[in-house]
Amino acid sequence: MKAEAKRLAESNERTKHWKRWGPYLSERAWGTVREDYSAYGSAWEYFPHDHARSRAYRWNEDGLAGICDRHQNVCFSIALWNGVDPILKERLFGLTGPEGNHGEDVKEIYYYLDSTPTHSYMKFLYKYPQAEFPYLWLIMANRDRDKSESEFDLIDTGIFDENRYFDVFVEYAKANVEDILIKITVANRASEDAEINVLPTVWLRNTWTWEGIEPTGNLSAVDDKTIMIKSAALGERWLYFDGEPQLLFTENDTNNAKLFGGDNRTPYVKDGINEFVVGDRTDAVNPARTGTKAAANYKFRVPAGGEVVINARLSEPPPSGGGKGSRGAATRKNVNAAKAKVLPPPAYAGGSDIFEERKREADEFYDSLAPKG
Repeated sequence: MKAEAKRLAESNERTKHWKRWGPYLSERAWGTVREDYSAYGSAWEYFPHDHARSRAYRWNEDGLAGICDRHQNVCFSIALWNGVDPILKERLFGLTGPEGNHGEDVKEIYYYLDSTPTHSYMKFLYKYPQAEFPYLWLIMANRDRDKSESEFDLIDTGIFDENRYFDVFVEYAKANVEDILIKITVANRASEDAEINVLPTVWLRNTWTWEGIEPTGNLSAVDDKTIMIKSAALGERWLYFDGEPQLLFTENDTNNAKLFGGDNRTPYVKDGINEFVVGDRTDAVNPARTGTKAAANYKFRVPAGGEVVINARLSEPPPSGGGKGSRGAATRKNVNAAKAKVLPPPAYAGGSDIFEERKREADEFYDSLAPKG
């Protein structure tokens, strides 16, 4: 039996939960009926894109090239900043029904390149302009067109001229059910060097605010490149990064002061990482390096025609090891004890081999379904 077929059989028989983690994170949750709690039932206006970075969702989450567990308790995606945009690129931008001359329309360029049914291997590509993203231009240009005219799209702005953009590839490979390798490759397609911030981000879906209770989990720094994830629903997980990132922590809570003139439950709110990176506000993130949303901030100067790579690993076994795909006794130890233990090999250790193997297995699986020719 081929590897992916075997994983599917194990999943169907419930002997191994290969589908527990997958690309279940929405591309966009803002402006949807699910997140419309208004009295007048206009989802597009009630929860616009401009609110999304500052306002906690109730029912689901969104992100760029993201994954989560099947109940969306723990979410992971990437954020990007080219040094000139007014906000971090954390999710897809588009037009609402009234804004688009043909209705709702995403104004981005991105591709899902590969994925097996068990999501043992996944690959995504996002094309990120190096010039300021034309948010307002896209809205105004489409508003001025009627239904008989074509749509005004991102590529029509000329923002990709002379290849002034980054190709951002995000790949996932499962070493096991609860051991997911992550590789982010940023390629500079321009003829000049260019700077970019890349922020792999992890957070807990906010299940507490509407219930009037305290957060049902926590993220905390174990060291300068490891985040411990505690979820009431999932238990403990560990997110490891290579290189020398700057770990940033805030809360996945609404910035009521900014949006509604109210009081914030905490000084560290959902847009805190955005404010730190884009707004240069050091007080926007928690110096105690704990919260319900966290990111590893990498800043690169990518050479012309060159690329940089970030490796990460989301795993259930704690720093002391533990069994693959199952909670060992070590996972039940307290945080202080876990911090004192020796970390496992770096996030990228053995990763290249696993990525190559999972990619080969994905090709093998689909070649059996759709042979060449």
